[in-house]
Amino acid sequence: MGAVRLGGVRFEGVLRWSWLLGVALMAPATLPAGGGEICQPQIRRRYQGSGPLHTTLEADLHQSPVAMAPALCSLAAGTPLRLLHRWSGDDGRDWLHVHELTGESRRGWLRV
Repeated sequence: MGAVRLGGVRFEGVLRWSWLLGVALMAPATLPAGGGEICQPQIRRRYQGSGPLHTTLEADLHQSPVAMAPALCSLAAGTPLRLLHRWSGDDGRDWLHVHELTGESRRGWLRV
């Protein structure tokens, strides 16, 4: 018994190639480069209603977030500050980039 021919083309060959084409077109949708999973960026919200931060103790305001950085000035207890950025140092301690809300309006880093 011979293979079924459709206008000079074997039916099994057409079926095999159409299946292969279908798999080839659907496979990239599951790969990372094909965009199978879309990760939405997390939304970061800044809460304006929380008000300023206040220092509880006297603290040094540093030029940069490293332990060896020189101190710009010393902040008195109760100084109002606005948090600009948080940084995790190499030693595992956190640093806060703050803006002083008093008349001098200085910026610097506090070690937490």
